[in-house]
Amino acid sequence: MTDRDTTAHDAPALPAVVDRATFQAELDELRVREKAHTREGDAIASARRRLPMVEMDAGLELLGPVGPLTLLDAFEGRRQLIAYYFMWNPGRPAAEQCEGCTVYTSQVGELSYLHSRGATYAVFCQGRNVAVDGADARVSYDESLRYRDFMGWDMPWYSAQPSLDALLVGREIGLFHLVCYLRDGDRVFETYWTTRRGVEAMDYSWALLDLTVYGRQEAWEDSPVGWPVEWEADEDQYRTDGRPTAQWSRLDAGRSDELGTTGTGTASGPHCH
Repeated sequence: MTDRDTTAHDAPALPAVVDRATFQAELDELRVREKAHTREGDAIASARRRLPMVEMDAGLELLGPVGPLTLLDAFEGRRQLIAYYFMWNPGRPAAEQCEGCTVYTSQVGELSYLHSRGATYAVFCQGRNVAVDGADARVSYDESLRYRDFMGWDMPWYSAQPSLDALLVGREIGLFHLVCYLRDGDRVFETYWTTRRGVEAMDYSWALLDLTVYGRQEAWEDSPVGWPVEWEADEDQYRTDGRPTAQWSRLDAGRSDELGTTGTGTASGPHCH
């Protein structure tokens, strides 16, 4: 697999070239807006900390590597839990798994800083289109666990299938969610949730691209005329050559993407380097 070729197209437009003083003056003007944006973000976070909360059933069942566990167990003894609800597609091969969930989960690495603040991070796989009985939920979870291993992730990884309706009550199941919980003794409370672009809190790739002159190069962005647009509105910006982009480096490293599903893995299939 190759990175997207940005040399094959006509040369994109360029920003105006100016002297250092002019550049710095315009950057200083933008910095005022950036600082206001940061302060507004701090104010929103302050309001978020003051939201009320709703009690959850601490005994809601999850599936883990050694069998059933509860929502309370997923805290691992810490006061807070941040759960990402992964849009798992049961019975489907790795190439057909959620590209959005893959890109965001791929960016969650070091967890010790969360742990030092008393927060646990975990993935809750949804797998909604599998009948929720013990056998089917276990098969779907084992598939997802093999996907986690293929991707090289090591965060706590559970199936939410046994309790999905209760965990995501009133929300669209089958859409990724980021949910925050608080533990008070043996009681569990939901304190915040977000979805869609709200989960960009997990991201660094898009945040870094937003600092560059060409940005994310997606059609929805407000960019000057002539700026490159590599992904149109109806194109999947999270896939390359038919599968989630982050999978290619794992295949190139020789990892098998066979999940034991009804679909077939393609680790030995052709792809470019």
